[in-house]
Amino acid sequence: MTATRVRKRARPNAMLVTGLVGLTALFVLAVVAPWIWGDRADELGPSVHLGSSGEHWLGTDALGRDLFARTLVATRLTLELAALATAIASIAGTVLGTLIWVSGPRVRAVGLRVVDVMISYPAVILALTIAAILDPGPKACVIAIGVAGCPSFARLTANLAASVAGRDFVATARLLGVPSLRLMRRHILPNIAEPLLVLVSVSFAHSLMALSGLSFLGLGVQLPDYDWGQLLSTGLQSLYTNPAEAVGPAVAIVLAGLSAGFVGDGLAARAASTSGNSAAVKPGSRKASASAPVATGTDHSVPDDAVLVVSDLRVRRPDGTALVDGVTFHIGAAEIVGVVGESGSGKSLTAMAAARLLPGGLRAEAHALELRNPGAEPLALAAPGRDGAAVRRRLATEIGIVYQDPSASFNPALRLGGQLTETLRVHLGVSRREARERAVEQLEFVRIVDPEARLRAYPHELSGGMRQRAMIASALLTRPRLIIADEPTTALDVTVQAEVLALLRAANRRDGTAMLFISHDIGVVTDLCDRVLVMYAGRLVEELTAAELRDGHARHPYTKALLAATPRLEPDGEADGKLDAETGDGLLAAIPGRPPQPDERPAGCAFADRCAAVLPVCRDTPPPVRVLAPGRTVACHLPETGAPVPVQAGPKAGRHDAAVEAVG
Repeated sequence: MTATRVRKRARPNAMLVTGLVGLTALFVLAVVAPWIWGDRADELGPSVHLGSSGEHWLGTDALGRDLFARTLVATRLTLELAALATAIASIAGTVLGTLIWVSGPRVRAVGLRVVDVMISYPAVILALTIAAILDPGPKACVIAIGVAGCPSFARLTANLAASVAGRDFVATARLLGVPSLRLMRRHILPNIAEPLLVLVSVSFAHSLMALSGLSFLGLGVQLPDYDWGQLLSTGLQSLYTNPAEAVGPAVAIVLAGLSAGFVGDGLAARAASTSGNSAAVKPGSRKASASAPVATGTDHSVPDDAVLVVSDLRVRRPDGTALVDGVTFHIGAAEIVGVVGESGSGKSLTAMAAARLLPGGLRAEAHALELRNPGAEPLALAAPGRDGAAVRRRLATEIGIVYQDPSASFNPALRLGGQLTETLRVHLGVSRREARERAVEQLEFVRIVDPEARLRAYPHELSGGMRQRAMIASALLTRPRLIIADEPTTALDVTVQAEVLALLRAANRRDGTAMLFISHDIGVVTDLCDRVLVMYAGRLVEELTAAELRDGHARHPYTKALLAATPRLEPDGEADGKLDAETGDGLLAAIPGRPPQPDERPAGCAFADRCAAVLPVCRDTPPPVRVLAPGRTVACHLPETGAPVPVQAGPKAGRHDAAVEAVG
């Protein structure tokens, strides 16, 4: 059955249309009014303080000038001043928010607190203070209103930038060595433009009202010039003798403010209709951190062709809580190493530490964390300082990343071609034409139809599977030494999963690229990988070959529990006998409880509360790391780790369809 896509025609937003029509009419009036009514607005007449009539719709003022014409002519100066104040607020505030965001965590924290204090004071009060210090006049008022509006833009820019900074395409740009200011201008500002535009329209309405208010108080536009606020002030003096004199500017101010407000509300509604935590540290709840597990036996050496070497890696929060605790492994050339474990086990943090892409506030420490390349010095990846161009080039060209969510893999504001070729052009000095040719070659390799047209497309014009293929092509463009695939098939349907896994395997065979593959699916890992790392609560509990895992030869109770909870593809009675003895004929097993929070991990084995074979020593003493063979370790207190571990049986596992079999 083929799926058909139904495209719904967007219904026009009545509020947005009304606001845009109103503002357009006002701006047209601001352009033409001085030409048409300028002479009449300044012409003195013998009839003063006349009421409304067919000749003078709003009457005349104390000098016999036509008030209707003066109200229309005042539109230009009023809108000019409001636009200038809005421009100052938006530009200066956005720049300030950008500088706060790129200045590092300490400056960012102080800057945001200062901005919050400024926002807590009403903008009009701040504007009055500035206008009182400066000489009264339109220039002082524009500066005052503009400065008063800056904090709102600064806070919105900094907060939105922080939310977008966690997206995968920003992490990729950081890996490419894009400077902070260019990262902000090219990748972040275009993706936060819509809420900023909403704030611009609202700020315009506020600026217009505030400027009119300052002119009304005599601090703004001075005679002989006039704007709506100045006309309103003059009209109120004759409110009881000629009320029509105040009607014109009052209605104009209200209509202009409503039009700008309608535009802001309409943009906000449109954005809402089109748009598709860290746990708190409990004082005293964290038990004393145990020392690193003690290895028993002879530790296996790292091979000479190792691409990634990780020794005693620890990733910590600012408060010292260890999220990843003492992880050690290596990846050889052309080897695919899988990492499995429940959510929160530290799989992605371990991978991102190797790519220097840890979230802000986390720090990595390691005895050794190196990216190796024959003929070059090992690239230390832990605790990076200020990297030079050579280090950034190696990071960008020797590590490729395939992220979990294909919809967040690319910058939605840029065309695909520029994003795919950026690494080649910036770090390898490849010409634009050659870079596009290489991009086309890689897109063909990942089986994307019409690659030339895809390079001209925006990411949202590709399906999820095509975006993931394009991300694989992007990771392969520089022929990296290491590819980090962070759950690259989670967001895809099973048929596309199988195709993506086949592409990763083909890339590994074609280029000899080492790969760190992260997944929740043991079936996928055993089918794709050479070796498997099992992580639990930030620690590496077992390392074994994919064949041993596939055959059920796990030693650690947690690994056995994961296997028992994995659906079997064999019919009832045909499953591996050893696994049947532990899980029951065709039954899935449930792992009771859940992993402990990082600040609540016990001093001993973190799996003790969920383990059916727990020993008294498990709760207080860290399990030793037993080296059973090269590339074969287990961290467990059980004297015979090969002994069966009882598990809780769950519902009976059914047969999978062909698509699942193709993946698993």
